[in-house]
Amino acid sequence: MSKPLSKMTLKELWRLFPIELVPHNPTWANWYSEEEKALSTLLCDIVIQIDHIGSTAVDGLPAKPIVDILLQISDVCNLSWLKETLIENGWLLMAEGSAYGEIDLNKGYTPEGFAERVYHLHVRRKGDWDELRFRDYLIAHPEAAAEYANLKQRLVGKYKYDRDAYTEAKTDFIRACVAKARE
Repeated sequence: MSKPLSKMTLKELWRLFPIELVPHNPTWANWYSEEEKALSTLLCDIVIQIDHIGSTAVDGLPAKPIVDILLQISDVCNLSWLKETLIENGWLLMAEGSAYGEIDLNKGYTPEGFAERVYHLHVRRKGDWDELRFRDYLIAHPEAAAEYANLKQRLVGKYKYDRDAYTEAKTDFIRACVAKARE
């Protein structure tokens, strides 16, 4: 019998869910659309905006086969209710009280590894989020997207089993692109 995800160490989780980059898959846009519709139906009035973010949102960009979704909510949304509703509907809590004060959830992580479809849901209060600027910058600047793809390919070999280090190693590039997007 597999160990429950909640009982695994970070090292065990990274081994079970290594970083793997795959060529861009056009069906990721469909996965996003289906999940956006489901979230909109489930959460109705509290949804201010839902966006497909991350590398799977950029045509041609290799990515981890995980669809990232940014869900923006109002300042008056009851986060406890929202969290419980999402958990009751198949989402797993990844982090709470992040630097942005909101929650991150996932779907498609199992004790046996990744499911066929995997999602990360980033719940934030309505705002000016760098994730949207970065996505739009890569779409508008194919040379930056190609440079980002090369960076990710170099890093995945080094950090395949360390998501935090992989993410940190991309930070300077992402910040530089966001700064250019703000100009």
